[in-house]
Amino acid sequence: MNQRQLTHAEPVDEQEIFSLTRPDKNLLQLYVLYALVTMVAFPFVMLPLYFRYRTMRYRFDTEGISVSYGILWRKESYTTYSRIQDIHVTRNILERWLGLGTVDIQTASGSSTAEVCIVGVRQFDNIRDFLYARMRGVKLKGNETNVKSNSSDNEVIETLRKIKEDLNAVRQSLETKRND
Repeated sequence: MNQRQLTHAEPVDEQEIFSLTRPDKNLLQLYVLYALVTMVAFPFVMLPLYFRYRTMRYRFDTEGISVSYGILWRKESYTTYSRIQDIHVTRNILERWLGLGTVDIQTASGSSTAEVCIVGVRQFDNIRDFLYARMRGVKLKGNETNVKSNSSDNEVIETLRKIKEDLNAVRQSLETKRND
């Protein structure tokens, strides 16, 4: 599989990702193929898959990702970009044939499965690159890529130095009092 580095990949259009709200229409075809494999159980398998397809919604915003689906048992999941630990793109042979992919997003929750799955999308590479950029702190603007400044890092280092100096002063004063 071709692993692209974000620094060498073409910039991802943020608005394209933000406008993605539903899976591709080919996902329904994929679900029909899955249900056909079960032959006799087709209606019992297809009905939940159909409702899942019809109710599946994605929302990308500046803070995180929201995925929801379901009628009777609604599942809603929201994950912030800062919690993302790992991103995988999976495509079985039928998904490749239909031009679809699944983006699996894992967090540090300790679960071995993905916390969020963006299923049945054609823009899986762009979504993966967008998520990698967001989890690393890169702000995308149109076709420009800007990395967050290190000013907050410098402030943290300066604060830690001041705390160290104060602790040393407290220790010295305690040692002076103890010796007296």
